[in-house]
Amino acid sequence: MTGKDIFKITLNLVIVYLIGGFILAFVYANASPKIFQNNEKAEQDALKLLIPGADFKKLGDWTIHDKHAKYFEAKKGGETVGYVIQSFGKGYSSYINTFVAVDKDFKVQKINILGHGETPGLGDEIETDSFKAQFAGKDIEHLKVMKTETTEYIQAISGATISTRAVSEDAVKNGVAFLIKTIREGGNTDVQHQHN
Repeated sequence: MTGKDIFKITLNLVIVYLIGGFILAFVYANASPKIFQNNEKAEQDALKLLIPGADFKKLGDWTIHDKHAKYFEAKKGGETVGYVIQSFGKGYSSYINTFVAVDKDFKVQKINILGHGETPGLGDEIETDSFKAQFAGKDIEHLKVMKTETTEYIQAISGATISTRAVSEDAVKNGVAFLIKTIREGGNTDVQHQHN
């Protein structure tokens, strides 16, 4: 093989790689806005399930367990009716992505588990309606897990206490604490340290 042959092969490979790169960039540039719009719609749908009939305005971002999350204000007829915060709890085998809706007094109204990798048949019980229903009406002082039967606090799922605590005492409680600190008390300078 001569030097000229090597040059031709190299040149052909460079041209193929450049064409491939341009095609990928073109596809990404066209798909990216659609992916963004689809994600925004999925987020709005998830918010409306938590506080039906409300309009949502993103208030800001925050970080928990080095994960980027958002929080929103919910309004009906121009009046604030509550807030929704995205939060994460460190579970048995995953970070549990959770949406938490609170009323104007920062009492939990509803939670929704957006994603997790907890153990099937045990930790994934956090997705059941009966578990999530326990949070309705709880203030921050009552977001504590009990291993005995309780309606005042959050009852642990048998065999999945770590997952239960990850949702209750980590994701939900820290999310509510952030909202109280940020919205009611008007400052959050120490929140990131508090929750990492």
